[in-house]
Amino acid sequence: MKLSARNQIKGTIVEVVKGQTTAHVKIDIGGGVITSSITNAAVDDLGLKAGDTAYAVIKASDVMIGK
Repeated sequence: MKLSARNQIKGTIVEVVKGQTTAHVKIDIGGGVITSSITNAAVDDLGLKAGDTAYAVIKASDVMIGK
């Protein structure tokens, strides 16, 4: 699949925590972890589980940085 998002970061899923409607998926990208909040249905549809290789795909009009 081709995507318009240029920020596609490959990593390994280290944790999937489901809530009532949404899940937090943590991806180790080497040198850090990216956490995404997605629906439980998306987790099920993609079959996401710890140990899987996955991509964090970031498409944003605004990127905020704090220090």
